[in-house]
Amino acid sequence: MSRKQDRSVAVVGGGVIGLSTAWRLAVAGHRVRLIDPAPASGGASRAAGGMLAPVAEAWPGEESLLELGTASLHRWPEFAERLGRDSGKPSGLRDEGTLVVAADSADRAELDTLADYLASLGRTVNRHSSRRLRRLEPALGPGVRGGLEVPGDLAVDNRATLEALRAAAEVAGVEFVRAAARGVRSGTVELVDAADPEPGLSGSVVHCDVVVIAAGVQTGALHPALRGAIRPVKGEILRLRARSTSVPPPRWTVRGPVHGRQVYLVPREDGMVIGATQYEAGYDTEVTVGGVRNLLADAERFVPGITEYALVETAAGLRPSTEDNLPLLGWVEPGVLVAAGHHRNGFLLAPITAETVVGLVSGDEVATEAKAADPSRSGGQQ
Repeated sequence: MSRKQDRSVAVVGGGVIGLSTAWRLAVAGHRVRLIDPAPASGGASRAAGGMLAPVAEAWPGEESLLELGTASLHRWPEFAERLGRDSGKPSGLRDEGTLVVAADSADRAELDTLADYLASLGRTVNRHSSRRLRRLEPALGPGVRGGLEVPGDLAVDNRATLEALRAAAEVAGVEFVRAAARGVRSGTVELVDAADPEPGLSGSVVHCDVVVIAAGVQTGALHPALRGAIRPVKGEILRLRARSTSVPPPRWTVRGPVHGRQVYLVPREDGMVIGATQYEAGYDTEVTVGGVRNLLADAERFVPGITEYALVETAAGLRPSTEDNLPLLGWVEPGVLVAAGHHRNGFLLAPITAETVVGLVSGDEVATEAKAADPSRSGGQQ
């Protein structure tokens, strides 16, 4: 296929996927507008934990997602290096790895099942006793009964990454249209309101060669072929800040089941993020008392020292989820691409998503792993 250069592209959505895609499209030579009322400032990306952990989060039946996530994880170091260079800001990448731990024998059996499953796929994790785990991570408490070391997993400070992506997009020449989209069809994006009209706007419509829909849980409302393809899954997170009297935050990302509930603790420079509950609750973004209680109680089982930290923020985001947890990544109709439905893996899949969209817009071949995410698998293509 011949390469198509210098096309005008409108990217709808200013989260990690929209920003990554807009930045890489502009670097590839395309003229890009990003449409979002507040890019990098809200939604699921702002509330994310920032784990880049395809192996630790693997699940039977999601082998295509594991392959896609692993391929994207391998791209992250180069993606982060380029992001820091282009933006002049920290990329937010952390490379310490993940410890998947258990607090009782039943949860330890679940981790043994996970390790056996990963071994059947040729994925190696290191099984450790509780004593060995505490030597690796002194912040772990005496109640930890053992677990797994996943040294290849990474993490990011999600908010640092979002700021770097916004800056890199600006440096690359992306034009920001601070408005919400009402609908998309081939060659046009209809806007709800453009308080400060930008060059190239015709009334409340943006004209372009290609539209990329990367609007998270709002994606299904923008094009009839995507209606019902993405649903919101609520997740609550907590941000903790270390105080002068508290022990240092963990060096590793710590995660695991507690009575069947998954909890994770992701280190930050000044503390940690604890997450995340998971509810099918429609578009509800209120933080509940029960959610905060469960997260703190479960996290304390793994790292007792959190009781001395300051609780500085509670938040809830809506994960854009599909039936099989794979994103929708491909053509919806001529002139319209979708890059949405990343569930809990938006940051993990940002590099391969942006690479795939650039390939599709430019007429290049895309990675084999990305083909499993084509929207035609769920009817999301005309």
